[in-house]
Amino acid sequence: QVQLVESGGGLVQAGGSLRLSCVASVSIFVTYSWYRQAPGNQRELVATIDSRGGVINVADSVKGRFTISRDNMKNTVYLQMNNLKPEDTAVYYCYAWKLGDQCWGQGAQVTVSS
Repeated sequence: QVQLVESGGGLVQAGGSLRLSCVASVSIFVTYSWYRQAPGNQRELVATIDSRGGVINVADSVKGRFTISRDNMKNTVYLQMNNLKPEDTAVYYCYAWKLGDQCWGQGAQVTVSS
C-alpha cells in the first residue's frame, strides 16, 4: 500500500522556522503538494511541485516565506517554512498525485505562538 509519511511539525515562536518532510513509499507520483487546515477552516493548498522540481504554485499567504522542494532519489518532498506567523498554525498535509492515483499523508501539526 502506498504511504506518505510526514515529519518535522512542532511548536515554534513567531518568526521562527520549521521544515516539513514527506517520504513516499514508492516513486510513482508526478506532483506533490502541501495543504494545510486550521481549526474551523477548509483545507487550503499551500504549494505544488512537479516531477522535475518545478514549482507549480504557491499560495499568496506564504509567498516569500515558504519553499517547496523535492529529492527524487529519496522520494521526499519538503516544505521549508521561514518567518512563521501565528496564522500559519494548522495541520499540514502532504498530497501526491499521478494519473489514476493519489495519496494523502496523515498530517503534521504546526503551531506558531505569538
